[in-house]
Amino acid sequence: MNPDTWVQLGAGTATTVAAAFVGRAARRSRRQENRDDFTTLKDALNERIDDLKEEMEDQRKLVGDQAEALSYLVVRVRSLVAYIRKAGMEPPAPPPMSDRVRDYLHHIDV
Repeated sequence: MNPDTWVQLGAGTATTVAAAFVGRAARRSRRQENRDDFTTLKDALNERIDDLKEEMEDQRKLVGDQAEALSYLVVRVRSLVAYIRKAGMEPPAPPPMSDRVRDYLHHIDV
């Protein structure tokens, strides 16, 4: 091959590489890459929000179950106190109740 062929081959290769870079730059702007990053972050955050919503629902169910258990225990204690009084005895004095407990028992309507 003569030198002219090598020059033409080199120029053609350089032109092809330059066209590829220019084509990619035209197709994928920095702004488009930022949008893609935003979309990726948004999808990840949406997935995390969904996980937190599921966790919140589980916690709400747990709190509801605990409130029901406490209500049962309060009713049971009251019925035992009523039974003791009906038998003609006096039940032992209850220990003092903290304000947090009093507020919570009032909150669950017992």
